[in-house]
Amino acid sequence: MGKLEQLIKELCPDGVRYEKLEHCCNILDRQRRPVTKSARESGDYPYYGANGIQDYVSDYIFDGTFILVGEDGSVMNKNGNPIVTWAQGKIWVNNHAHIIEEIDRVLLRYLYHYIQTVDVTSLIHGNIPKLTGRDFKAIPIPLPPLPVQHEIVRILDNFTELTAELITELTAELTARKKQYEYYRDSLFTFGDDVERKPLGEIATIIRGGNFQKKDFTERGIPCIHYGQIYTKYGLSATRTITFINENVAKKSKFANTNDIIMAVTSENLEDVCKCVVWLGKEKVAISGHTAIIKHNQNAKFLAYYFHTAMFFKDKKKLAHGTKVIEVTPSKLGDIIVPLPSLSEQQRIVDILDRFDTLYNDISKRLLAEINDRQKRYEYYRNKLLSFKNIDVEV
Repeated sequence: MGKLEQLIKELCPDGVRYEKLEHCCNILDRQRRPVTKSARESGDYPYYGANGIQDYVSDYIFDGTFILVGEDGSVMNKNGNPIVTWAQGKIWVNNHAHIIEEIDRVLLRYLYHYIQTVDVTSLIHGNIPKLTGRDFKAIPIPLPPLPVQHEIVRILDNFTELTAELITELTAELTARKKQYEYYRDSLFTFGDDVERKPLGEIATIIRGGNFQKKDFTERGIPCIHYGQIYTKYGLSATRTITFINENVAKKSKFANTNDIIMAVTSENLEDVCKCVVWLGKEKVAISGHTAIIKHNQNAKFLAYYFHTAMFFKDKKKLAHGTKVIEVTPSKLGDIIVPLPSLSEQQRIVDILDRFDTLYNDISKRLLAEINDRQKRYEYYRNKLLSFKNIDVEV
């Protein structure tokens, strides 16, 4: 019998009482103070919001060890559990996160682990998701004796540390593989003076996409690609779409044909601007706004691979404008100079990169699956450790 099982058998064999969260800690929400971004003075102290550190400021309003739980905005993960942050030292917290501190009979670290297991889906309300103070305070918490809390914390902290170390190692390997792939890809696009170079506008016609939005999606109809999908939903090429629009919406749209390149020209970050997908489907596909449709006379995948290189990144960086939203004007893309080896050489490079891309994606999927599996194992084990019979509930 393990130490935890022995403690439970000795101290709470019949179960434990559940109490409202407000009776298990000190809730310090009234001491929070938001500061607009323009009014913040830069400094060394973390400025926390709903989902962690948002900025660093020159002053603090709390000093100690605390748990922060998202109140509005980003308050819940995909499993329905709240966003929980462990914060220590001198900090500033705005009014988008609940803040709690420890009391004598309940370990703060125990609450940290337990709150992450709570399904708050039914407690989140409003157009902007909100976990109100009233609902937050009423969350039921199982309270085993302190020795049991200590042992649970010890086990979960050790488990968390080991899981974090492994995830860090796997993430580092994934990063290394990505850099290796990018270096190899970029080296294939490093040409000598004997290779012709031309402005993109001389080998392609560049047009803006249409104007449909996500709200226009239908279960069936005319295949369409929305610019936001290009960042994560598609790879370098596609033969099928994941969304559709009806004929009335399609009449106001623009279309890409087989072998056209569809490029997203708007994003919140420079990295995603100008990501693209080659359309290889047999039928034409409707394209949303915030895109450029590139109709060309070269090898489509060769150009698409080039549009992901470090060399192209330097060019798009010069064209990009905006702060919160980064944009590249489609018409300006025509000025970018692209290398143009023979079509046979373009195909040779594509064949090499296709094989390398497949290998890299296989490795990436394996590593990501292992990271996900480790996280799920931790969550399963944590949830089992924190499941207690409520002795106040009649069976």
